[in-house]
Amino acid sequence: MSGMSDREKAFENKFAHDQELRFKAEARRNKLIGLWAAGLLGKADPDAYAREVVEADFEEAGDEDVLRKLRADLSAGGVSITDEELREKMVEFLGQAIEQVQNS
Repeated sequence: MSGMSDREKAFENKFAHDQELRFKAEARRNKLIGLWAAGLLGKADPDAYAREVVEADFEEAGDEDVLRKLRADLSAGGVSITDEELREKMVEFLGQAIEQVQNS
């Protein structure tokens, strides 16, 4: 029986580790896309804006809260970008974020 218990425990540990890495990668992605958007918007403090984008992700599950914030801020700033382009940027930055998290 202990063999099954050990396997269950190993699976639970791997799942928890994977979830932690996913959380870190998504937070890093949000920071990267926040810095990118801050550049488009000409923000004086890009890091502060990137933190706002990271914090926006805590409003609800999924990426829609981040997309809404970016879309609203970019539109208000006169930057024309489609939802599809924003989603593509999020995928691009997620790839970079995963590499950064794995290498840290």
